[in-house]
Amino acid sequence: MKRLLLYLLMAAGTLAAQALKDADVPIQKLVTLKYVEPNTVQRLLAHFGVDIQWDVRSKVIAISGPRNRVSTAEDAIKQLDVPDAAQKDIELTVYFVVGSDQPNLSGNPLPPDLQTTVAALKGTFPFKSYALMDVLSLQTRSGVGAETTGHLAGSRFTTFRVGSASIDGNGSMIRLDRLHAGVRIPVTSTTGRAGATGGQATQTYIDTGISTDVVDVKEGQKLVVGRSSLDGPEKALILVLIAKIIN
Repeated sequence: MKRLLLYLLMAAGTLAAQALKDADVPIQKLVTLKYVEPNTVQRLLAHFGVDIQWDVRSKVIAISGPRNRVSTAEDAIKQLDVPDAAQKDIELTVYFVVGSDQPNLSGNPLPPDLQTTVAALKGTFPFKSYALMDVLSLQTRSGVGAETTGHLAGSRFTTFRVGSASIDGNGSMIRLDRLHAGVRIPVTSTTGRAGATGGQATQTYIDTGISTDVVDVKEGQKLVVGRSSLDGPEKALILVLIAKIIN
């Protein structure tokens, strides 16, 4: 009887050790998504300790790593890839607000729906005057990025882009990855020897503005993304963002 019990304990230990060993065996899995975009899922899977590759066109995610971690990540994908998480259209609008120490700042008047926001800004950035430089809007979808530009006087351009957008589970918060908004300012330089005539003038651009890896904004909220200098320290560019889910 004692020998039988000892044998059973040894067998159980061997099976447990084998199970642990199998859990650590590296495997690869290919998962096809039906509803959500790979860009949205991959960020969440980064916490599962697996390697991830994805293809947006085919909506496929490749997972590799220990068997138990891959299985856990695969179960998480099944929970995320449901009809309620299907793509939704997102409209993003960014206001390029200029603050200056000059009392009479040239530019467009601020729209009525920004008056309250700018009034709050004056408590943080006490400029003498504020004006609207430009407004850019773009439309994207959950898990997809987009970019747009505007044309200002003097060969200047405004730019606005996001790497990707996603919506949380209850639809109240929108996350924007790799956001950039700013002004492209032309810079002219002359090639050739110093003091020589007949040099060739070339024009390049410097891209000023605000870049951030992640921005979380409540749907419909006016969010001040940040501030950067513009044409010297006495003038600043302030970005105000509004994000809306339109279906």
